[in-house]
Amino acid sequence: VQLQASGGGLVQAGACLRIACAGSGFPISNYVMGWFRQAPGKEREFVATIGGSGYEFITEYGHSVKGRFVISRDNTKNTVYLQMNSLKSEDTAVYYCAANSGSDSDWADAISYDYWGQGTLVTVSS
Repeated sequence: VQLQASGGGLVQAGACLRIACAGSGFPISNYVMGWFRQAPGKEREFVATIGGSGYEFITEYGHSVKGRFVISRDNTKNTVYLQMNSLKSEDTAVYYCAANSGSDSDWADAISYDYWGQGTLVTVSS
């Protein structure tokens, strides 16, 4: 079971970037998928989450990214995406994807997630 995040990089403030998380060894369609981030010296922060099979219409966002970021999934590619728009310097962080098998858990709580990817670094220059 693996989650592989990709697509991070260095962008300027105001730019857009899409990062991806590909699952292998298991079908992510059965899981609630989430993105979290951690900036240097700060705690891990909830970014976004999307429901599993049949519940893909359910999404939730952290306060600091709501209205700018969009989470989506393509179960045929076993991949979840995070489209980041109007990026700010404070969005600089390592972004982690995670899979949660418990649909009745708190989707915004990192402790609810069973599997984690290795993270991809997003750096936004001002």
